[in-house]
Amino acid sequence: MDRSASISRDTLETKIRCTLNLDGSGKADIRTGIGFFDHMLSGFARHGLFDLQLVCKGDLEVDCHHTIEDCGIVLGTAIRNALGDKAGIRRYGQCLLPMDESLVLCAVDLSGRPYLVYDAKFSSERVGGMDTQMAKEFFYAVSYSAAMNLHIKEMYGENDHHIMEAMFKSFAKALDMAVQKDPRIENVLSTKGTL
Repeated sequence: MDRSASISRDTLETKIRCTLNLDGSGKADIRTGIGFFDHMLSGFARHGLFDLQLVCKGDLEVDCHHTIEDCGIVLGTAIRNALGDKAGIRRYGQCLLPMDESLVLCAVDLSGRPYLVYDAKFSSERVGGMDTQMAKEFFYAVSYSAAMNLHIKEMYGENDHHIMEAMFKSFAKALDMAVQKDPRIENVLSTKGTL
C-alpha cells in the first residue's frame, strides 16, 4: 500500500507544494527560502527515512512566521493523509536524542487527537534566518494538522543550533517508530476500534 501524500496550499501569505512518502529512504528537496529551516526539514526527512519534497514561496519580506507555520500545517496534513486508516501501525513512538551537549526527548501518539506539549528554551532570538520561537509554532501546526499527540522536551542544552536540530531529529525518529507496521496488530491499535 502506498503511504504517500501530495498537498498544495495557496494563501495570500504562502504558496506551498509538498509530497511526503512515509516509506522512503530519506531523500529531501526542501526550498522554503529560510536556509536553517531547510536544514531542519532535510534532517527530519533523512533521520525519519521519509522522502520529502517541500517548496514554499512565502512573504519573507514580513518575517519567517507565515512560511514556517504554514509549512507545519502542510506537513501535518501530508502525514495524516499518508497514514490513511492507520491500520497496523504501532501508533506510539519515542526518541531521546543527543546532539553534542544537548539532549531532547520526543514522544508521539498518532491518536487522532491533536495536542502539543512543548518545553524548551533558547538563549538567542534566531538561528540563521529562523526565529527560535517559531519552533513551537511549527510543531503546534504539525501536531494539530496531523491530529497527533506530540511531546517535545529539551532535557538540557546550551547551543541553540544543537537544541533545535535535536528537536527535529528526535521528532523524525519518534514519528518513524510510530508509523511502522507491526504484523501483530489487526486493524488499529485502539480499544475503540478507530484512531
